[in-house]
Amino acid sequence: MKNNLKYNKNTKQVCCRVNSHQQGFTLLELMISLVVGLVLFAGVLSVFVGMKTTVTETSSYGELQENARFAMSVLTDDLLQQNFWGDYAGSLSFNSLDSVAAVAGIECIGGGVNNGTYPIAQGHFRTLWGETSSATGVTNMNCINDATPNSDVLQLKRVISNPLVAAPANNFSYFVANPDSGAIYKVPGAAGSIVPSINNSRTWQYQHHIYYVRSGIPVLMKWRLTSQMINEPIVDGIERIYFMYGISTVTDPTLPGFGVINAYVSAENMTAALWDNANSSILAVKVYVLARSLLPDSKYDNENTYTLGDQPAYTPADNFRRLLLSSTVTLYNSEIDTW
Repeated sequence: MKNNLKYNKNTKQVCCRVNSHQQGFTLLELMISLVVGLVLFAGVLSVFVGMKTTVTETSSYGELQENARFAMSVLTDDLLQQNFWGDYAGSLSFNSLDSVAAVAGIECIGGGVNNGTYPIAQGHFRTLWGETSSATGVTNMNCINDATPNSDVLQLKRVISNPLVAAPANNFSYFVANPDSGAIYKVPGAAGSIVPSINNSRTWQYQHHIYYVRSGIPVLMKWRLTSQMINEPIVDGIERIYFMYGISTVTDPTLPGFGVINAYVSAENMTAALWDNANSSILAVKVYVLARSLLPDSKYDNENTYTLGDQPAYTPADNFRRLLLSSTVTLYNSEIDTW
């Protein structure tokens, strides 16, 4: 832009004249600018897509680890306390107890003649029992009709770790005992479930737990005892659980090998004598937990192979991420017959 000053003789004033020259972009310059802009946009977009993919994968693996570890923690903690009966020194059975509560409402009964919530006057009372569901999800547990095929069911009974320090709450079962005597009762007291009187005794809440994986969307389920057996989800994203039981066939403390595991046996190969601890003891349990992401990822192909104990190798060949955890749990209460 150029300014030219000019003097007007008639008006004796100085005026100005402005000359301006404007020039735009050429077509070539516009095309080059668009190309550069597209290259920069593509770079930013690729970075964004990469970050989003990384965040999705990290979140998926984090969820898998959290679900698998929580499920493993729940199963491990319950197994560690299996067959714990407070101060009571004997093996729990109908004939050894002063009284036993009556069953009411929904009941869950496993394999064997004496494998319900409370002991009955027939056969050995099983405080630990399990099975592997069939290829169609069928189990011997009468309260389960939605189990995942080829996944295990685990049933156990015990009391909680700490004795009560307050009055028992309604709608639960309790075990009152001293080292020599014990009894199971329910609150509120009713016919057949009156609070027993045992000298120098303490009271614990009685537990009956059953774990299995529900078919369909993978969920670890738990039946537990309140006023009756109730079912509830525990952990999402658990596809299978599997257990192998560490057996010792040497029950005489004077013989070599006493208290040493001879073999790990799957639920399918456990016999009635092994479950009843007849001439054997279950000393430990190997726990396998297979977690699966809830949603598939079309960009991920799962070609991994997973082996749960002695089960055939499992190769899913789908788009779900999975994580397999395993642990061995020692059953510290398995051999406590006398103090």
